[in-house]
Amino acid sequence: MGLLEHLVIAVIVQFVMARLTGNWWLGAALASAYFLGREIAQAEYRWIELYGGGLRSNMPWWGPLDLRVWTTLDQWLDWIGPLVATVLIAWTRGRRTAAD
Repeated sequence: MGLLEHLVIAVIVQFVMARLTGNWWLGAALASAYFLGREIAQAEYRWIELYGGGLRSNMPWWGPLDLRVWTTLDQWLDWIGPLVATVLIAWTRGRRTAAD
């Protein structure tokens, strides 16, 4: 999945949650947490493959946060893109609601 697909899915999740609960920030948190968690899980597997000898038990708690396994821009944008998009939507919708 590319950046565009991540953005679209995150925004759809946010709109659905806002429609169900009336809370734009809840949708932003849910969508952002999903994509961040997904990328952290992938970073865990990269760390295990590169530095853990293929064994999960060799990975320290900070393994997925090791910058050595975050080597491409795509890995960063796959979670930063949805986070920025959903936070901007929640912020603008919140300002619009407060102004009304």
